[in-house]
Amino acid sequence: MNKLPLAKRVQILAMLVEGSSMRSISRVVGVSINTVTKLLVEAGEACMAHHDETVRNVKAKRVQCDEIWSFCYSKQKNVEAAKRKDLAYGDVWTWTAIDADSKLIVSYMVGGRDSEYAMGLIDDLRQRFAGRVQLTTDGHKAYLEAVEGAFGSDVDYAMLVKLYGTAPEALRGRYSPAECIGARKERIEGDPDLKHISTSYVERQNLTMRMSMRRFTRLTNAFSKKVENHVHALALYFTFYNFCRIHKTLKVTPAMAAGVTDTLHDMEWIVGLIDARAPEPKPRGPYKKRSR
Repeated sequence: MNKLPLAKRVQILAMLVEGSSMRSISRVVGVSINTVTKLLVEAGEACMAHHDETVRNVKAKRVQCDEIWSFCYSKQKNVEAAKRKDLAYGDVWTWTAIDADSKLIVSYMVGGRDSEYAMGLIDDLRQRFAGRVQLTTDGHKAYLEAVEGAFGSDVDYAMLVKLYGTAPEALRGRYSPAECIGARKERIEGDPDLKHISTSYVERQNLTMRMSMRRFTRLTNAFSKKVENHVHALALYFTFYNFCRIHKTLKVTPAMAAGVTDTLHDMEWIVGLIDARAPEPKPRGPYKKRSR
């Protein structure tokens, strides 16, 4: 079977999570773009399965949720009308939930920005905790029904609603929002601690995502062309971030800080996850000469 050497596979995966584009990786490593894409798909599938199985019974106390924008194929306004309703084109939102203490990405969801995907994120989040948590989100109204349906009264939930001023005339029509002039803390359910009502950690994580994945970079042509590869890149990044990357402040990985694992993993370990899912090679059959 034709298989890349371990060192090259490790190099490709490391470059993917450090912000290199897929075509630049193919040039640096000396492989085809199809090889990079195939390895990304295999890594994404392996990392999704590992995250779903491993990140369970998390003993978190404070959790923050947010969503980050990107696009696939083209900007929403440029997508043809026939494709506008298809999730595979236009705006794509990544929903994330982070443990404020260990910085562990507990759950994530890729899709639109409506209540359906908010419910998907919060329902998944509910199954991953070992006890009661304090949850903070922004003022997006889709969270209200989602949190109520998933947690009921078994949560201390608050919203941090940001207040924006009027955008200057020079910035109208650009992606930058108006200046934030304040924030209002709103208790929604339970008894949340006011001093811990914040979305700072999850918003900082959004910046880390933009810096670590080329397809999230603004104002470039490095956007995702297929939503499936977008999801695979996110799955690889979150597994690397949770289990392999030492947090500068914590001095350990987020997974170690959260008690999910006591081992520091590396890229060779992720390659091992890929190989563990690969089917066993079948014995070659007899050679049959083709008749002319």
